Amino acid sequence: MTSSQQRAELQRRIWQIANDVRGAVDGWDFKQYVLGTLFYRFISENFASYIEADDDSVHYAQLPDSVITDAIKDDAIKTKGYFIYPSQLFGTIAARANTNESLNTDLAAIFAAIEASANGYPSEHDIKGLFADFDTTSNRLGNTVKDKNSRLAAVLKGVANLDFGEFSGNQIDLFGDAYEYLISNYAANAGKSGGEFFTPQSVSRLIARLAMHNQTHVNKIYDPACGSGSLLLQAKKQFDAHQIEDGFFGQEINHTTYNLARMNMFLHNINYDKFNIQLGNTLINPHFGDDKPFDAIVSNPPYSVKWIGSDDPTLINDERFAPAGVLAPKSKADFAFVLHALSYLSSKGRAAIVCFPGIFYRGGAEKKIRQYLVDNNYVETVISLAPNLFFGTTIAVNILVLSKHKSDTTTQFIDASALFKKETNNNTLLNEHIEQIVQAFDKKKDVPHLAKSVMLEAIATNDYNLSVSSYVEAEDTREAVNIDEVNAELKITVAKIDQLRADIDAIVAEIEGDEVKA
Repeated sequence: MTSSQQRAELQRRIWQIANDVRGAVDGWDFKQYVLGTLFYRFISENFASYIEADDDSVHYAQLPDSVITDAIKDDAIKTKGYFIYPSQLFGTIAARANTNESLNTDLAAIFAAIEASANGYPSEHDIKGLFADFDTTSNRLGNTVKDKNSRLAAVLKGVANLDFGEFSGNQIDLFGDAYEYLISNYAANAGKSGGEFFTPQSVSRLIARLAMHNQTHVNKIYDPACGSGSLLLQAKKQFDAHQIEDGFFGQEINHTTYNLARMNMFLHNINYDKFNIQLGNTLINPHFGDDKPFDAIVSNPPYSVKWIGSDDPTLINDERFAPAGVLAPKSKADFAFVLHALSYLSSKGRAAIVCFPGIFYRGGAEKKIRQYLVDNNYVETVISLAPNLFFGTTIAVNILVLSKHKSDTTTQFIDASALFKKETNNNTLLNEHIEQIVQAFDKKKDVPHLAKSVMLEAIATNDYNLSVSSYVEAEDTREAVNIDEVNAELKITVAKIDQLRADIDAIVAEIEGDEVKA
């Protein structure tokens, strides 16, 4: 099955499940149940595959729970990070879901047992709370136990019918595609938490390539506002595993999205000891201070979100913000995320950050921060993208690429606003567009209407304005006009008007003469 066929089948199945539970669970809540079930299926199949170890004579799902010894369980948890008994596997539960009168409570008990299996082990933090948003007893599923079980069974059966073989053999990112499909269909009802800050896979690919550009290996990759982990995982897809030596790090403030990010790591076969996703406010309570610096940083932080800023007098002395001498405005934390990323960046690495365009030209504190970044030669490239690439917003965002190892004092500006393909509701970047942007980024050559490198002094003279449109001249797509031809046509037109006026005057004179005779 080709990737496009898999994707179409996936979307058809998901919509079918949606119809089965429609009326009881709105789209945004429904997303949690589908993704939670996908996760449950994946870790079940992944765990069974680990136990069977490619031995065709072993069928883990058919074994009685009683044959599992403490030694087997202990070894599995140390390796996989969790444990699932044969009776708890997704396939076992899904097979009898329609006739199980205690399905909702059985699922709740299984999820609690999977999470509890990691207690006291190094993976405890990575497993705890993974199923917190999969509330099988919620009234959102129905008012009676029968209603709840019926809808849960529909979701289980629907996910079970996603016949793509082994997850590792899929030609598409099953979880990522399901997530993006659900976002695109339900973001309109979900508000900011639903889709405004979700990074589409095409943009994620571009950001990952920019951050990892020309690096044969990086120590680790970090996203300070990681959402569901899509940016981190694009780095895994774009590059060989050995290029990211010490794993994937991220922090997320939203608890539901934090759980999705951890699920996403497991679903992409990243073991618990190769990722570290933390919950919390990156600007106020940052993690990973002992793990920095990072050779690659990717991020799509929330646009112009409010933060405590100058109301906390200690922040101006924070090592992340102190060098700039000023804090980002309380009403617009964009540059706080930028300075945080810069502080965590290694001397050989790059940070690629999605930014709201206003921060590149506004005055006040933001201008002072731009001056700090430019004067210290940290800004490698600013890229303007096409509008309407993101779900929930039509903003034409920018990508800011930071580096601490630039070989000269120029800053590159790339106008990629014309590089997109129009789709039903949103624009998208094709692979050819991504390649064109990356090539321009790599060559650092001036290309009319696309790319221009500007000396630091010129940027300073221009009030430290970093807007791409200030340096890359937009192509004039208006039709060329031949002035001589226009003038000739005007002369003919004027002559015709003069003749018409003369004819009218003659007619009027004739009418007036007839009236006098009468």
